[in-house]
Amino acid sequence: MKKIINDPEHVVTESLRGLAAAHADLLRVQYDPDVVIRADAPVAGKVAVISGGGSGHEPLHAGFVGPGMLDAAVPGAVFTSPTPDAVQAAVAATTGEAGALLIVKNYTGDVLNFETAAELAAAEGLEVRSVVIDDDVAVADSTFTAGRRGVGGTVLLEKIAGAAAARGDSLDAVEALAHKVIGQVRSIGVALTAPTVPHVGSPSFDLAEDEIEFGIGIHGEPGRERTKAEPADVLVERMVRAVAEDLPFTRGDRVLLFTNSMGGTPMIELYLAHGIAERLLAEQGITVERRLVGPYITSLEMQGISLTLLKLDDELTELWDAPVHTTALRWRA
Repeated sequence: MKKIINDPEHVVTESLRGLAAAHADLLRVQYDPDVVIRADAPVAGKVAVISGGGSGHEPLHAGFVGPGMLDAAVPGAVFTSPTPDAVQAAVAATTGEAGALLIVKNYTGDVLNFETAAELAAAEGLEVRSVVIDDDVAVADSTFTAGRRGVGGTVLLEKIAGAAAARGDSLDAVEALAHKVIGQVRSIGVALTAPTVPHVGSPSFDLAEDEIEFGIGIHGEPGRERTKAEPADVLVERMVRAVAEDLPFTRGDRVLLFTNSMGGTPMIELYLAHGIAERLLAEQGITVERRLVGPYITSLEMQGISLTLLKLDDELTELWDAPVHTTALRWRA
């Protein structure tokens, strides 16, 4: 294992210190437990939007803390759910009378620990709701997952829910929009190589030089199948078909297409894949109205990509276009 680290047990905290030093204008970090908080939080009268999960997926979630997106992010150890007390600390630092929405990826530890934190916050008189995102079409249910996993759609959900909260929507309205996004977003990923967790020191799984894992999870969980490597046209067509047929997406739909690097895929390959996906969707009569291309939800240094489609309407498009200012995502309307 070759990584730019010191003690593997301190990777997350040391990384957060660097994040805080680089972006003090946007965020602050509390330690023990570790929480990344919007610099001006709590924002009076605004619903707090909070997310989190295991580290190793950067910039998710800490890179999305700031105006127009998250009020706080709760990082656990690498590929490990954050503890309830850390989530509770994020709620306490950001939440006022308007309440808070917790965005939770569908992994057993995340769901249990965020639910526990919400119950603790409610006992202290705060109104906290949770939504669970499960956009991964690779699995329906199995022995290694509690249903569909939360993957690339999480980024889009955090942006849209954050924009709704920023414009002053109530907790009921922000929660309803979040459920709308969850119902209209689908993703699938593919791995060319495995990630290496620092405290483990060896790859999470083995792939031969001529193999890929189709339908991989963001922690290196098994996919739908292991196959021989394929040309990009063939691979991306399989990915688009898997996503588009699941909702299903149909002729006349307007969508946001998110082409994501799993951490080790260079942009030249990512844009190549994105171009193929755009062409295939156009051939199906599906209109790509918005796009996001880059490493926004990663799996350490895994080589691979994921594709996410979100069915748009006028309101979701407006919220996607709304101003955002975080370390990893920023634009003005």
